[in-house]
Amino acid sequence: MAETRDALIRTLFRRAPLTRRAPLIHRQSLVRDTLSPYRCNHRELDMAVATQSVEELCINAIRFLAIDAVQKANSGHPGLPMGAAPMAFTLWDKFMRFNPKNPKWFNRDRFVLSAGHGCMLQYALLHLFGYDSVTIEDIKQFRQWGSRTPGHPENFETKGIEVTTGPLGQGICNGVGLALAEAHLGAKFNKPDATVVDHYTYVILGDGCNMEGISGEACSLAGHWGLGKLIALYDDNHISIDGSTDVSFTEDVSKRFEAYGWHTLHVENGNTDLDAIAAAIEEAKKVTDKPTMIKVTTLIGYGSPNKQDTAGVHGAALGDAEIKLTRENLGWSYEPFEVPSEVRDYLAKAVENGASLEAEWESTFAQYKTKYPEEGAELQRLIDNKLPEGWDKDLPQLTPADKSLATRKHSENTLNALAPNLPELIGGSADLTHSNLTELHCSGDFQKGAYENRNVHFGVREHAMGAICNGMLLHGSGLIPYCATFLVFADYMRAAIRLSALSEAGVIYVMTHDSIALGEDGPTHQPVETIASLRAIPNLMVFRPADGNECSAAYKVAVENRTRPTLIAFTRQGVPNLAASSIENGAKGGYIAVDCGCDSPDIILIGTGSEVGLCVDAAAKLAEDGTKVRVVSLPCWEVFDEQSDEYKESVLPSAVTKRLSVEAGISMGWSKYVGAGGASVSIETFGASAPGDKLMQEFGFTVENVVAKAKELLG
Repeated sequence: MAETRDALIRTLFRRAPLTRRAPLIHRQSLVRDTLSPYRCNHRELDMAVATQSVEELCINAIRFLAIDAVQKANSGHPGLPMGAAPMAFTLWDKFMRFNPKNPKWFNRDRFVLSAGHGCMLQYALLHLFGYDSVTIEDIKQFRQWGSRTPGHPENFETKGIEVTTGPLGQGICNGVGLALAEAHLGAKFNKPDATVVDHYTYVILGDGCNMEGISGEACSLAGHWGLGKLIALYDDNHISIDGSTDVSFTEDVSKRFEAYGWHTLHVENGNTDLDAIAAAIEEAKKVTDKPTMIKVTTLIGYGSPNKQDTAGVHGAALGDAEIKLTRENLGWSYEPFEVPSEVRDYLAKAVENGASLEAEWESTFAQYKTKYPEEGAELQRLIDNKLPEGWDKDLPQLTPADKSLATRKHSENTLNALAPNLPELIGGSADLTHSNLTELHCSGDFQKGAYENRNVHFGVREHAMGAICNGMLLHGSGLIPYCATFLVFADYMRAAIRLSALSEAGVIYVMTHDSIALGEDGPTHQPVETIASLRAIPNLMVFRPADGNECSAAYKVAVENRTRPTLIAFTRQGVPNLAASSIENGAKGGYIAVDCGCDSPDIILIGTGSEVGLCVDAAAKLAEDGTKVRVVSLPCWEVFDEQSDEYKESVLPSAVTKRLSVEAGISMGWSKYVGAGGASVSIETFGASAPGDKLMQEFGFTVENVVAKAKELLG
């Protein structure tokens, strides 16, 4: 009878329904009523209820590490870790394949905490499951200077973090990119008798992620592509910063995901029903032709008698008094930051299991390389993030005798010169393939059932496109993703571009129609301020090539920089090829395009993009009057600034104070190069709707105006 009684207690403790204010008391009452036939006294029952299973000890260890860290920092979000701990623990304990001692093992499952504000959930998981990157001291230093536990997960800061999250919605989009990378590589390398690419992407997202429009764009694509190894667990706790989500968010999320083409499931009690959570994940893994969204209904701040299920536990420490009550309520008698030995012992298996999983895969991969040496060597190269020999040997190199083309056409030629020699290059446009000219002619379209192809159609979804490419890059398998739209629509994807730079993700952003010269589409499409605003993003290289050679240089720099994103802006109109341009010169970010044969010119004209050719023509006109003019092409400020002081001085000698910048955008930032004695030919208003050449004339981008401005500077 005692054995039956104990089994009932364990089951009831796991599955007992929950009241908002007193979950443990309610459980005790339920257990007493259920076990009354066994004639147990109340003290014996209470002690039995208070004796937690090792799984619940692990879950509460996650909760209280989060509670204690946020309390010590007096900053953070304890509510999500407290509510989502059961689903996260179940996922990591029973399903996730990873090796804590080698966080970058290639065939590991990827985990993304899209609701990155709840990052103490992830830090607690990393610590408890044996990752050296998060010690108990790191957890005690949560959100402090120099810690490895910053206020949101950062992939470059903490080993075991796959992607940087925090801006809501970005993480689930990264997850789509991670799953896309797995699908592409699996289709390319797996054989009927050998599977070497086989892992899942798991995402925990919240109400905020589902509210952000970017997530809808990416999840629509994931459903269209049928990414069956993407499983998202939706923490359905009905609370946001403003309070109950009823104030702004009442749609049926499951039906929305069904419409996207996802498989959907619902765990009604995500607080205690671990069996239901496990069963849902198991069922999700059986569905291979579409992604799965599991709605897991939870209470935010679970276990806090006075704050659970309220906005008060979303983004603030519980406070000493409430923590004391929560410890009593959940039967947690341990000191702050103390982890029970039972938890340590139970989770120690993750290290051994992880090593075994990796060793098993390594054995499989070794056999694969023996049987398929060419494919094996190629996959190993990608895993090692090494570029192939001769990848840049066919980059176009042009002379002034070659036909003048729009730089967007040079971009197309360059992409297609790279693609056969750079099989990891993959990407596409936001429904602008034939305007951006981004199709790789050597490949078909990436679609469901054709994952091996490299042309990705993102549709009109700039928001998600950049974030998906970040995920593809951060998959860590050597892929080089690019994505394209009109330059003005970079504003739609600014958050993803910024996160590329922050996350050290070398995505290539291809932007066309780079100025008012695009013409008749008018000021809604004319990016007069966009280049200046993009240059403000740290760690982002912004190129505006003047001709075909500078275009080749921009792509060469972009491909070689795998931890730094590059944005390249291309013209719609044709431009001449410059006599002094070359891949080598363009790769320096700036060089002398026309020299006057002396070290001390009277004036320096500095241009980017299509305006460099204008500067060359203006210099020739000025030279007719004996003016000594140097023309400098400055395709990338960031790269030029990183050259040696000697080189920069040779291009822009400090003794020459008469300098004129010419760029068809706002003048913001140019003072750094023209100095106090210089000036700018720029546009400080919106454009207009008219043919491009008419607009350039009306806004002063003519030889006559540049000459006049130069003479004005010269006095």
